[in-house]
Amino acid sequence: MTVYRSLIAAFWLILFAYWAIAAISAKRTIGSRERRRAMALRLSLVVLVVLALRIPALRQMLRIAQIQLTNFAILNVLGVVLSAIGVGLAIWARVHLARNWGMPMSRKENPELVTTGPYAYVRHPIYAGILLAMLGSAIAASVVWVIPLILFGAYFVYSARREEDLMSSQFPEAYPAYMKRSNMLLPWPGRAKRSPR
Repeated sequence: MTVYRSLIAAFWLILFAYWAIAAISAKRTIGSRERRRAMALRLSLVVLVVLALRIPALRQMLRIAQIQLTNFAILNVLGVVLSAIGVGLAIWARVHLARNWGMPMSRKENPELVTTGPYAYVRHPIYAGILLAMLGSAIAASVVWVIPLILFGAYFVYSARREEDLMSSQFPEAYPAYMKRSNMLLPWPGRAKRSPR
């Protein structure tokens, strides 16, 4: 295992460990049916990744791409940096959510609208951070990460839209105004402006 792969693995372990510890103090989730449906969807994505990796032509294509990437050391460094930034962004966002964090598309008791920290720039910085970490992992560790990046990227966009519908119903005045001054996943394009503090 190269130093780049070791660093990537360490970043993901830090993220998972923090997530497990921080989940203990989260507010109670309301509505177990939606939660089960979301869990089934995420499990389906994992199964799709495994099935995709069993396709011989895809495995061969990924092997060739991996050989090409390992010829450029600067790409390995870039991948590690992107992974570190992505994991850092996801953790920073999770810290700002505090007890309001929940599984995607879940409803919490006594919800609060969080618009500080990374949420001042994007509405879904956890998703953005995880996708950035996956992109970095694909560059520095293994191009196999491209498959979950694509599948979870589509899932995160779907989930973000569902969550925005939920948030708009919970905060009918504040959330649409927040949507006008922030972007979904990327902080720079379009209309995003820092929210007042």
